[in-house]
Amino acid sequence: MARRRQINKTKEPTVPAERYETIRKYITALLEQETLSAKDLSQYMRIPQKDISDHLEHIRKTLNKNNQRLVIIPAQCEKCGFVYKKRDRFSKPGKCPVCRSSLIHPPLFHIEKTG
Repeated sequence: MARRRQINKTKEPTVPAERYETIRKYITALLEQETLSAKDLSQYMRIPQKDISDHLEHIRKTLNKNNQRLVIIPAQCEKCGFVYKKRDRFSKPGKCPVCRSSLIHPPLFHIEKTG
């Protein structure tokens, strides 16, 4: 029998990006400057895209107190143009209910002042 040689692979610890603010304050600052998708935000923040949804939900609740609001430009099917106006989730839909296409533009977010 052949013996397998164990290679001692030590993984270098990953160093997180240096931040001077909380994640939600940083997301808020980004969305005040420009309109971004959840994927764009996850790339800026270097955190998983599914975590962005939780942060956006919390940001929406706190912005109402500060005379600001989170504007959501709904997802849209690239093939037939169907717009997901009544969708409450911040994630991109899987398929279009009209044409069953999976080519969907994700929802976009930005923050505007209300008063």
